[in-house]
Amino acid sequence: MTEAIREVSPGLRARLSGGFYVFSVLMAVLAEFVLRGRLGFFAAVVFPIACYFIVVLLLYSIFRVVKRRLSWAFVFFGIAGLTCEAVQLQTRGVNIGMVFHGFYCIVLGFLMLRSTFLPRILGVFMALGGLVWLLYLLPRVTRHLSPWNTVVGLIGEALPMLWLLVIGVNEQRWKEQAGLATAS
Repeated sequence: MTEAIREVSPGLRARLSGGFYVFSVLMAVLAEFVLRGRLGFFAAVVFPIACYFIVVLLLYSIFRVVKRRLSWAFVFFGIAGLTCEAVQLQTRGVNIGMVFHGFYCIVLGFLMLRSTFLPRILGVFMALGGLVWLLYLLPRVTRHLSPWNTVVGLIGEALPMLWLLVIGVNEQRWKEQAGLATAS
């Protein structure tokens, strides 16, 4: 599958990752407020997790040129978070999936900051979203700040993803950064 992804231009990969992200969030929201039963379970768990898994793979294919090892870290955090969300792992009231997702967003935000093919402010937003998701380590604080923490986290994460969906990446700069990564 990774070979098939590499055949696609970085701009299209960015747009696809943004599209799968938006679809996964919309399915989760639809399941939360509209759908119930088995259909609700698939819409709330299966579809969003499958879509977000694709997002993680697509983003890795884009950001590996920035720093490969760090890109593997966000893949690990992303997949670990998705796995914890799938089994709804909670320990002492802590949503473990959201904690992993927070680390995923922070690492991805750092990679966005280090990239030359995206505006740096997008990395700041993504990292801010990640810091908000880390508040799930403190269930009392999370409950006290709810729903505002969720709004800030979603905005911080959604703005970069919407940018990827609508605008994509600067392909020329991506190719230059990929050339530098290959040379070193």
